[in-house]
Amino acid sequence: QVQLVESGGGLVQAGGSLRLSCAASGRTFSNYVMGWFRQAPGKEREFVAAITRSGDSTYYTDPVKGRFTISRDNTKNTVYLQMISLKPEDTAVYYCAATSASWRVTTRYIYDYWGQGTQVTVSS
Repeated sequence: QVQLVESGGGLVQAGGSLRLSCAASGRTFSNYVMGWFRQAPGKEREFVAAITRSGDSTYYTDPVKGRFTISRDNTKNTVYLQMISLKPEDTAVYYCAATSASWRVTTRYIYDYWGQGTQVTVSS
């Protein structure tokens, strides 16, 4: 089992920044590809970003490219999502997730473990 706990969400004005953190415990953190997803009210949970085990490769959904950066610190068992130039459409609950798979990392169904989520609200 892997336990994931997100933090860092909050209310920010459009154009502002936030940094989300996800602390992992349980099994060896570096064995897992990590991802961030988000879910807005009335919408499906969608992929935001993912990072490989060593951190050498990252993946992003098009709407956040150039604004969001995913990173990880395997010594601290933590994955981060730095978000800048936030827009009202970024408002959602953000979830981190872990998978032992190495393929289709943008697909939510391959992720084995999920955090409880953290709310991000961007006001216009």
